[in-house]
Amino acid sequence: MCAIVGVFGNENASSIVCMSLFAMQHRGHESSGISSSGMFDGQIQEIKTIKGTGFVRDVFNDENIKTLKGDIAIGHNRYATVSGANSKNIQPISASSKLGDISIAHNGNLTNKDEVREKLIEDGAIFASDMDSENLIHLIAKSTKDNLKDRIIDALDEIKGAYNFLIQSKDKMFVIRDKHAIRPLSIGKLKGGGYVIASETCCFDLINASFVRDVNAGEMLIFDKQKPDNEFASLQLFKPEPRPCAFEYIYFARPDSNIDGKNVYETRIKLGKALAKSDEEFLKNNKIDMVIAVPDSGIPSALGYAKESNLAYEAAIIRNHYVGRTFIEPTQDIRDLKVKMKLSPLKYLLQGKNIVVVDDSIVRGTTSKQIVSMLKNAGVAKIHFRVSSPIIKYPDIYGINTPTKQELIGSNKNIDEINDYIGSNSLNFLSIDDLCECIDKNINCSLVSFDGKYFA
Repeated sequence: MCAIVGVFGNENASSIVCMSLFAMQHRGHESSGISSSGMFDGQIQEIKTIKGTGFVRDVFNDENIKTLKGDIAIGHNRYATVSGANSKNIQPISASSKLGDISIAHNGNLTNKDEVREKLIEDGAIFASDMDSENLIHLIAKSTKDNLKDRIIDALDEIKGAYNFLIQSKDKMFVIRDKHAIRPLSIGKLKGGGYVIASETCCFDLINASFVRDVNAGEMLIFDKQKPDNEFASLQLFKPEPRPCAFEYIYFARPDSNIDGKNVYETRIKLGKALAKSDEEFLKNNKIDMVIAVPDSGIPSALGYAKESNLAYEAAIIRNHYVGRTFIEPTQDIRDLKVKMKLSPLKYLLQGKNIVVVDDSIVRGTTSKQIVSMLKNAGVAKIHFRVSSPIIKYPDIYGINTPTKQELIGSNKNIDEINDYIGSNSLNFLSIDDLCECIDKNINCSLVSFDGKYFA
C-alpha cells in the first residue's frame, strides 16, 4: 500500500516529490524518504538520500529539502507489511555497484521473497534490511550485463508478486509495473517541465501536473538525460495480465484519484447504491431514520446508499483528522486506541434513532465492534451495519497487512456470528458480483481477499 513518486527533468524535483508524498500520506505514515540526483548548476549530482520515521512533515522541512539537489528525485511513504516498522526498512534504499550508485523505491510485496533471499545469501549476499525490496538491489548487482537497464531486466526475471519500482541512478530513472498491474501507477507531465510518476493521480493537481496515462502492466519506462526534452522510452517486458487490486477502489486510494481510468469516488458511490439495492427487502420492512458513514473512506458509499434508498444522510460521526488511518497501524493495541481518539458521535442526532451505518470493510472486526458500542452509548435505538465490500476471508499477499487467516474475522465466522460479535442489529455485505459490476465487469480485478484465488 506504500506511496511512491518519481520526478525527472525538473529543477525542483525534490520539492515536487515531497509535496506528492504529502498528498499520498494516506498510503503509509510509518516513514518517508527522498533520494535526489541529476543535473544542478551544470553538474551531475551524486545520489543523496534523506529519510526518517513518521509523517512527511516530520521528516522534511525547507532546509533539508534544499540539500537534495538535482532534477531527478524519487520518494516513498512506508506502510509496513511483511517487514516491521524498523528504521533499517525505510525507503528509498541505496547501494553502490560496478555501474555506479542506485536508489530504489518499491510499492507491493514480492511473493517469492524468501526463496530469492535465501539463494542470494547462499551466494554471499549480505542484507542490511528485512525488506523484500532489497532483493532487487542484490539481483541487479549480481547480474553480469554491461548496462543498468539490462541488469534490471535480468533481476526482474527472478522475482514474482506485486511491484511498482522506481530505480534511480545519477542521470537516469527507470519505472517498472508488474505484469498484473496490481498496484496503481500513473504518469503526469509537469507544467514547469519534466515528468512525474506517482502511485495516485490525487497528487497531480497539487504539483501542477497533467495526467498523461497509466503505466502499462509489464512495462518499463526509461528516463535518460540524453533524450531530448526529457522524453522517455518504453519497453514491454512482460505479457500483460492485468489484475488491479479491488481494494484500491474500496479503501486504499484517495477518492479524488483515478485508477486505471476509473474514478475512485464515483466507484464508491456505485458500491453504496448496489448495497442499498441488495437491501431492498430489508428497507421495506424496517423503519430507518438515517444513513451515516464511518468516516472518511465510508462516506461515498454511505451517500450512494442514501441516494438509492431515498433516506436522509447525516454526518453523525465526526472524525479527528489529526489521527491517522487505523487500518494501517502496525499493532492491534494502537488501532484500538486510535479508534477512540479518532471518532466521536453526534449524540443529539442519534438518540433514539434507527440507523444504517456504512463502512468500507470489516477486516479484524475490532474497529466495527468499537463503533457499534460507541453508537449504542450515544443512545442509538437500532444499528444496522452495512459493508460496501464482500466478506474478507483470505490474506492478501500483494501488499495488505492481513498476513494470516486468524486475523480475519470473515475467515472464522459467518455473517450471523460477525453480527453478534460486533453487536449490531443486522449486518449485510456487498456481493463479489456487485463489486465487480461497480468497478467494471470488463476488468479482471484481483479479488484474493474475497475469493482466495492467488495468481502471482
